Amino acid sequence: MTVSGQMQEPLIRLSGVTKYYKRGAEKVEVLENLDLDVPKGDFLALMAPSGKGKSTLLSLIGGIDRPSAGEVTVDGKSLKKMRDSALAAWRSRNIGFVFQLYHLMPALTAAQNVELPLLLMKMSAAERRKRTLAALAVTDMDDRANFRPAELSGGQQQRVAIARAIVTDPPILVCDEPTGDLDRKTGDEILRLLQTLNTEHGKTILMVTHDPHAAARAGRTLFLANRKLAEEPEA
Repeated sequence: MTVSGQMQEPLIRLSGVTKYYKRGAEKVEVLENLDLDVPKGDFLALMAPSGKGKSTLLSLIGGIDRPSAGEVTVDGKSLKKMRDSALAAWRSRNIGFVFQLYHLMPALTAAQNVELPLLLMKMSAAERRKRTLAALAVTDMDDRANFRPAELSGGQQQRVAIARAIVTDPPILVCDEPTGDLDRKTGDEILRLLQTLNTEHGKTILMVTHDPHAAARAGRTLFLANRKLAEEPEA
């Protein structure tokens, strides 16, 4: 059975996805024959304890990893059929990544960190600057454009990381424990920002979390257990 959202053509579809890793002679299965439909505009939280495959699932959807079996399709395109170079180009245009750790370059300013993805695109310096400042404005960090990461709080660093994720205007954001390194108040501010990106900017968001408080901010929640997805947590 496919776990789906609204009755419409999904933006993201996983069909019979299995993922395993080899450890010597041992095969460790992380996901097994998993189906998932994610409609455009969804804000989906994926919950499970650590080590149960949530991040692996995000990596497959984001085109960082490939399934051992099955198909991942985004906006009608099969990721399985893309060569590595084509997949990297597709990923830079279509997926924005937000992680628990911010992965900002300490020697660069906030604006320079946000601009980094644009350096891979054919774009004038003026257009890069315009997009960078727009992304910082959306995340309320335009007044910190010239600050370096060490001069920013954890919440501000995560906002810069989110600005970097949206600067190419990707339709999909994949967020791996985006509030896991923050206190509750700051985490709530980040979750409100994600809700705004979803409702006002039309981003489709998939968020991995083990925190029910964070998951409650999403439009719907699915639970990963026994290598498959379910609409209710495991008893």
